[in-house]
Amino acid sequence: MVNKTDTNGARLNRHRRVRGKISGTAECPRLNVFRSTTNIYAQIIDDVKGVTLAAASTLDKDFNGNGGNKDAARKVGELIAKRAAEKGITEVVFDRGGYIFHGRVKELAEGAREGGLKF
Repeated sequence: MVNKTDTNGARLNRHRRVRGKISGTAECPRLNVFRSTTNIYAQIIDDVKGVTLAAASTLDKDFNGNGGNKDAARKVGELIAKRAAEKGITEVVFDRGGYIFHGRVKELAEGAREGGLKF
């Protein structure tokens, strides 16, 4: 019998391990990334209060195009940086959500850096 590895379970274990080490505050909130096959989502979270300060995704009404490629991820990164700047947020802690820092996650991070976020 062939045992198929649970890749999402392994990702969640990595995410829990990283979340034990990083946390967002009001001064330096956490930029969280979730990646599905068709869309990508980003949130800026204050973990002390437990509130989402800003959010952006490929499902937003002002987003046009395919949501599951690197161009879309870069646009979401720029959009989250713009929304963070409107709230006065300039510095964040990047939380890759257990995903490897490659492909769409990396493009989102580079788009956020181009938009003015520091991490």
